Amino acid sequence: MKSIIITIGRQFGSGGHELGEKLAKRLGIPFYDRNLLSKAAVRCGMTEDMVESLDEVPTSSFLYSIAVGAHGFGGEASLPLGNRVFLAMSEAIREVAGEGSCVIVGRCAEYVLAEREDVLSVFVYGDKDARVQRVMAKRGLKERDAAALMQRTDKKRAGYHDFYCESKWGSPEGYDVMINSTSTGIDAAVEMLATLAEKM
Repeated sequence: MKSIIITIGRQFGSGGHELGEKLAKRLGIPFYDRNLLSKAAVRCGMTEDMVESLDEVPTSSFLYSIAVGAHGFGGEASLPLGNRVFLAMSEAIREVAGEGSCVIVGRCAEYVLAEREDVLSVFVYGDKDARVQRVMAKRGLKERDAAALMQRTDKKRAGYHDFYCESKWGSPEGYDVMINSTSTGIDAAVEMLATLAEKM
C-alpha cells in the first residue's frame, strides 16, 4: 500500500480516538494523538505540560490580530503562546506525515495537511444520547455531568478548529468522510475506513 495519512476529527464521546487507534493497528501504521505534544514542546521551547495546557485552545481574535502584526516584526517568539503552540503542532504533524503512513487524531490535521494528495480526512460524530452514555462509562460520571463535559469539550474543539481553519468543525465540506459511529459501531467503521484506505 502506498503512503496514506488518515486524519480524524471527532465529537467528544463519539469514539473517534478509539476508532483511530484500532484503524492504525488494523493497517499496521503509527498512531498520533497526545504523543504529538512532546514533539510540539521541543519545537516551541516549552515544557510538555505547558503545551498540553494550550493544546486545542483557541486564542482570541484580538490577540491573534496583534500576533499577526508582531510576527512580522518580532518573529515567531513574539506570538502569543497559543499561536506558537499551534505552529509547533502543525510542524510536528507535517513531520510525522512526511515519515509515511499514519493516523492522526484532532489538532486540525486535515487542514494542516490539506495540500497533500495522500490524505483521507474523516470526521466521527454520533447521536447525543449514545455519546453521553459513552462518556459516563469512560469517565465514571453522572449523566448531567457527562452531558456538560461533552458540550464544553465540543465547544472548545469547534472554537479552536474554526479559529485556525477555513472550514467549519464538523461540516461535511471540510472532510472526505463523515461517520456516525452510533449507526456503524466502532469496529465496522474501522473496517470501512481500512478498505477505503487500501483502495486509495
